Amino acid sequence: MISKYLVSSLNEWVVPSHWSVIPLKHMCSASALYGLNESSESYSETGVRFLRTTDITEEGTLNNNPVFLDADKVSGYLLSNRDLLISRSGTVGRCYIYDDHIGPCAYAGYLVRFVLKEEHNPWFVYYVTKSLPFMKWLSLSSIEATIGNVNGEKFANAPIPVPPQKEQDRIVHFLKSKTNEIDTLIAAKQRLLNLLTEKRRTLITQAVTKGLDTSVEMKDSGIPWLGEIPAHWSMVTLRRLITSLEQGWSPVASNQSANINEFGVLKLSAVKSGRLIYEENKALASDADIPTGLFIREGDIFLTRANTPKFVGDVAIAKSDHNNLIFSDLIYRLRVRFDKVEPEWLILVLQSVIGRGQIEAEAKGSSNSMVKLAQDQVLGLLITNPSKAEQKTIIEYVQKETEKLANLIFATERTIKLLQERRAALISAAVTGKITIESMNLITESSHAN
Repeated sequence: MISKYLVSSLNEWVVPSHWSVIPLKHMCSASALYGLNESSESYSETGVRFLRTTDITEEGTLNNNPVFLDADKVSGYLLSNRDLLISRSGTVGRCYIYDDHIGPCAYAGYLVRFVLKEEHNPWFVYYVTKSLPFMKWLSLSSIEATIGNVNGEKFANAPIPVPPQKEQDRIVHFLKSKTNEIDTLIAAKQRLLNLLTEKRRTLITQAVTKGLDTSVEMKDSGIPWLGEIPAHWSMVTLRRLITSLEQGWSPVASNQSANINEFGVLKLSAVKSGRLIYEENKALASDADIPTGLFIREGDIFLTRANTPKFVGDVAIAKSDHNNLIFSDLIYRLRVRFDKVEPEWLILVLQSVIGRGQIEAEAKGSSNSMVKLAQDQVLGLLITNPSKAEQKTIIEYVQKETEKLANLIFATERTIKLLQERRAALISAAVTGKITIESMNLITESSHAN
C-alpha cells in the first residue's frame, strides 16, 4: 500500500510521492495544435479521412460515418501514430488516440492535437481525462455559452499526474481490461434501453396518428410522411394551439444544484422524454436579479431549442409550480390554449415519430454536435388534432400502457449511470495511484477466476 502522497498545487491532485503532476504541454514535443477549418461542401467520398468532434465516441473510438478530404487540402494537418486529439467544443474533453493502421487522417478545427514524448503513454493521458478530478477541472474551465468551449491553451495547461513509464504502461493495461468488461455491460444495457425507448415511441405514434378505434373511417392527411388519419381529425400548426412561446434566461450560475432556499436555472438535462427533472439545475447567486416571469408554472411545456440532433426538441411538462426555478435560454416555454388542446397531448405528439421527424428535419446548425430550432420552426410544427375529449381518452390509455415501459426505462438508465460511475471511480483510483500494481494484479486474477 502506498503510504506517502504528493498533494499537487495544480487542481489539488493527490498522487503517490514518487509521481509528479505537470501541465499536459510539458509531456509533449508539440502541444495545442489546432485542426483544419473546412466546410462540409469540401467533403469527398475518397481521400484522407477527416476527423471531427462528432466522429469520436465517448469510449475513444471512431464512429462508422467517415468523411474525407482531398489530400491537397490537408497538408500540415496529417496525424502521426500516438497523437492525442481532444475536443475543445461541443463534446468538450472527448479524446481519441490516433493509430496509423486505420490509414491517413487529418483533423478538424474543433479538435486540438498533442504529440506526446516517447516516455509517456498516450493511453494513460486518455484515462486521466476520464477521471473525476479531470472532469472537475474541465467543468470549472468550461465557458458556459451556447456550447461548452475549452481552448487549446487551457488544455495545454491542464494538470496531469505522471507516474514512471512502467507504471503508466501497467495502469493502462489494467484499465483497458477492466473498462472493457464494464463497457460490455453498459453496451448491453444501452441496447435494452434503445429497444424499450423505441417500443414506447411506436406505441405513442400509433395512438396519436391513428387513434384507439380501429373501426373508424380514415382519410388521407395530405402529408406524405404521415399517411392516413381518422376522418374526423384535423391537422394544425403548433402556433394555433398555444398562447405564447418564449425563450429563457441564462445568468451566471454555479455548478451546484440550488437548495430549498436558493434560486436555480434549469439545465438542458432537466427536459427529458416528457419529464421535467427539477433537480437538474444550477444555483444562482443570491444577489441575482431574477426575472419572476420565468418561474415554472404547472402546465408549462418546455422544449429544448439547442442540443445534439438526437436530443434537440425534447419536451417536458411541469406538474407543479416552482417559485425558485427559472428556465435557461436554451429552452423554450410554451403555454397552451386550454380550450384547444391538452398539454399532455402536445407532449405525446412531439415525442412520437411524426414529431421527432419534423424536429430533426427542421433543426439547423453549423456542427452536427449542436443544432438549434428557431421559434418559427417550432411554431410551424404540424400537430394531429382530435377533439379534447378524445385527446384525454388517448392520453389516459398511453399513460397506462407506457407506465411499465417507463419504469423499465428508468431502471435501465439508473443501471447505466451506476456502471458509468463505477467506471469513472475505477479510472480515478488507478490514475491517482490509489490502486497499487499489486492490487491491480489481484483484481485481474480474481476477475479471471470468476
